[in-house]
Amino acid sequence: MDVFSRLAPFIQDFIYQNKWQELRGIQVAACEVIFDSDDNLLLSSGTASGKTEAAFLPVLTKLYENPSKSVGVMYISPLKALINDQFKRLEQLLIDSHIPVTKWHGDASQSKKDDLTKNPEGILQITPESLESLIINKRGACLKMFSDLRFIIIDEVHYFMRDIRGVQLLCCLERLQQLTGVEPRRIGLSATLGDVSLAQTWLNTGSKRVCAAPITDEGKQRIRLHVERFVNYADARDLVERDSGGNVVNSTSGDIGNREHFEYLFKMTMDKKTILFTNSREEAEFVLANLREIALRNKAPDVYRVHHGNVSALIREATEDEMKSNDEKIVTGATVTLELGIDIGSLDQVVQVGAPLTVSSFAQRLGRSGRRGQTPQLLFTFVESLQINSADILGPINWEFIRTIAIIELYTKDHWLEPINPRNHAYNLLYHQTMSHLKSAGELSPAALASVILSLGSFKHISQEDYRLLLAHLIEIQQLERSERGGLLIGREGEKVVNSHKFLSVFLAPEYLLVKDENRTIGTVDKIYPVGMRFALAGLTWETVEVNEKSKVIFVKRVPGISLVDWDVEFEIDLHTGLVQKIRQVLLSDEDYPYLSERSRERLAEIRYIARNSGILENLVTPLSDKKYAIFPWVGTRQLFTLHYALMQRKIKNQLPWITSVFLEVIFNGSAAELEAIVYDILNTDLDLYSLPLPDNIQIKSKYSEFIPMRLLRKQYIEDYLDIDGLRNVLQGGSS
Repeated sequence: MDVFSRLAPFIQDFIYQNKWQELRGIQVAACEVIFDSDDNLLLSSGTASGKTEAAFLPVLTKLYENPSKSVGVMYISPLKALINDQFKRLEQLLIDSHIPVTKWHGDASQSKKDDLTKNPEGILQITPESLESLIINKRGACLKMFSDLRFIIIDEVHYFMRDIRGVQLLCCLERLQQLTGVEPRRIGLSATLGDVSLAQTWLNTGSKRVCAAPITDEGKQRIRLHVERFVNYADARDLVERDSGGNVVNSTSGDIGNREHFEYLFKMTMDKKTILFTNSREEAEFVLANLREIALRNKAPDVYRVHHGNVSALIREATEDEMKSNDEKIVTGATVTLELGIDIGSLDQVVQVGAPLTVSSFAQRLGRSGRRGQTPQLLFTFVESLQINSADILGPINWEFIRTIAIIELYTKDHWLEPINPRNHAYNLLYHQTMSHLKSAGELSPAALASVILSLGSFKHISQEDYRLLLAHLIEIQQLERSERGGLLIGREGEKVVNSHKFLSVFLAPEYLLVKDENRTIGTVDKIYPVGMRFALAGLTWETVEVNEKSKVIFVKRVPGISLVDWDVEFEIDLHTGLVQKIRQVLLSDEDYPYLSERSRERLAEIRYIARNSGILENLVTPLSDKKYAIFPWVGTRQLFTLHYALMQRKIKNQLPWITSVFLEVIFNGSAAELEAIVYDILNTDLDLYSLPLPDNIQIKSKYSEFIPMRLLRKQYIEDYLDIDGLRNVLQGGSS
């Protein structure tokens, strides 16, 4: 019997009505796993390849044929916007099914939630934070709501694997399993995965099932790529016009390269539905403001929008709706918020300003284009500021430019994505889940608490000794307290934490001020802009008219011109050794890349010439100037930091010149040969990472770190971030 004939009648009707020609390979494969096995399922394929339908078609068929006595399917998404998007799609599919679907997040209808609590059935769509809240606050209701839960569908698995929220989600799923005694099948959906086996392991955490990951051949897809470059020279005239308050007005930037760049972007996005990705919210605001000014001068329509986490949800949703319309050729400046799979219809192209941070990010952004059978099209643009005289021989090398070529080559030719580093010592989540469980279950003996928490798959690498240390510390700082019976309860200080609405989230979020134009919320900023000051938000320029510090609200009015805004966010990124090694290969190679413009090809030739003549491609140590050397081990950020601290232990002063650096800058009184000998001596010595001279407050930044003993934060950094084995593998001739 073919797969189509096994689907529920309402699904067959839906397929006919929507004129599908056939089921896609991934949909057939998913149906076979769901219908013919009891396995978990991981579906990994490109954006808009039909993964969501691949999961829901067989799952809904099973639910239709054998209705559940409770919620039958739980769909978990990292974004409320994704839930809202999928809700609309599911509603259409389920019209004739008699299977209800309910949204459950902070903005969803309370009456609908109450109805589901009283009469649990059908499909529940939820975020990890809302699921955590259910387990904490509605423990009894959870028993009824999930007593016959059959399937859990986790969207954007790659996102959860890279984010601390993924650890929270896995803990919630296991705690729900412990509470109900039910072990539903798990289905993971992902567009970008480097190592599928890592994702299978992640999805199976706390589950006794095996995980199927069918591979389907969707055929090779053409990709259109182009890289263009613009140059600001150090002696270019500054044509930025400013008013008496220092605000930029009536300008497309002073430097000729910037002006050419914005004019080029205006031309290349005209009458094309486009997402224009940048690597910061500030840059998204600035680029789109300049495009809007050029459109104004050319009497062109204002089709420019901005979409990032500090723009209000209503404005973001309005932008998404505009982009879904085939009639509107909207150009939207965005950051990571549009990397995930929100349906914005067919795009004509994606533009990336500057270098993508990782191969995975590039894959996600490229995947936003090429929907509905179109060829994916991605345009890269660079603006370089060249100094006439560089401080050292490596100064003229644009590492971002070379990184972009390496990323393109790794993805398009090597089909490589960064593997995801596991979080084996997430002590902040250990704290959070301890407090969450005590709030839900009440007083527990230390042994009973440890039995529950340390049995969670996410904490299998954490020892009982570490947990005892954490509990003792939490008692000392009054997050916990002992009862007269010797049990553990949430303490006086802990009550303040768990009773806050912010407790449910496990990600760091700065304190924001609300920006309002009369009663309309525009978005948020993280600093006070005084009355009369102008700043950019949601692609427009605003002037502060009133500040209410107590309520944390800035009231504004819209004004013309271009202004700037900044958010205090630390830039954190890890370059993987595989990417850094590819950067070296690009510099060593004579290959001519067809997607480079003429100016880009000339720049690549210049950089290759400099790199080859500097000696960095063959030598571990290269002199830069008197007593200053560069060490090029060609390893990733984590391995580079390991070498950095190992050299510091030898009293050798060194630094990463910038956060995405691929080398160490070293001050050393001896020769290059002597410095190289020291590096190899480090590699050949049994290096004790715990003896390294790490800063006193070293830690992997995370929420709730303030409640974790410094000894454990230091251990987490050493165990989960530093990597001496990876360093040795590369420098001693192993693999990356």
